[in-house]
Amino acid sequence: MSRLLDWQLATVTAIRPETPHVKTFTLRLPQWTAHRAGQHYDLRLTAPDGYQAERSYSVASPPEQTGEIELTVELIAEGEVSGYLFDGVAVGDQLEVRGPIGGYFVWPAGPPDAPLLLVAGGSGVVPLMAMLRHRQRTGLRNLAVLLFSVRTPEEVIYRQELEALAAADPSFTLLLTYTRQAPPGWAGYRRRLDAAMLAEAVAHLPGPPQCYVCGPTGLVESAATLLQAQGLPDAAIRTERFGPTGG
Repeated sequence: MSRLLDWQLATVTAIRPETPHVKTFTLRLPQWTAHRAGQHYDLRLTAPDGYQAERSYSVASPPEQTGEIELTVELIAEGEVSGYLFDGVAVGDQLEVRGPIGGYFVWPAGPPDAPLLLVAGGSGVVPLMAMLRHRQRTGLRNLAVLLFSVRTPEEVIYRQELEALAAADPSFTLLLTYTRQAPPGWAGYRRRLDAAMLAEAVAHLPGPPQCYVCGPTGLVESAATLLQAQGLPDAAIRTERFGPTGG
């Protein structure tokens, strides 16, 4: 069996709140392997009676962050794993993980001039953030757009980092759309993803982009269909979706 599929005990070295319902856990790994932006880790909890629960979480940190990984976790209502991570885990605790896993939904950071379109819904931004951080760490300045759909302002994961990145890097464009409540004075999008919004996102780029779409199943399927309708080939659209899993 590959060492990547062996379970190992990672130590929690930091816990950072991102939103009222999202936290990032920094894990130090005894057997660290550089991941590719877009990959995930499995995390397993074992109860004293032997009952086990396992979930998969995308890596938020870039491959250049050595010796550790960051997993950004959304608290799911009545979720047994996310609920334990939020309420029962502290710095210094150990968690059982294995990975990195996945080879399809990854961005190879090249070619350096290829436009990049990232489309996220909610916590689907996590693997896309790994791509943006990887892009920044490698010094690439290929034109990139993140179209990020959220319900309310307080649910924008990585808000400060994304806004700072957009302000500092003219080759990166951040587009937010609020589906329930926008901040006061907001002049941007206030609706669910649609054909016009995706067309405007593509128009920010000089040519057909490589697209990565991640989020709830309905959003991902709709966005992929709309991008195909705009003439983007299937091979240029990579998707990763999530739905109710029990948390």
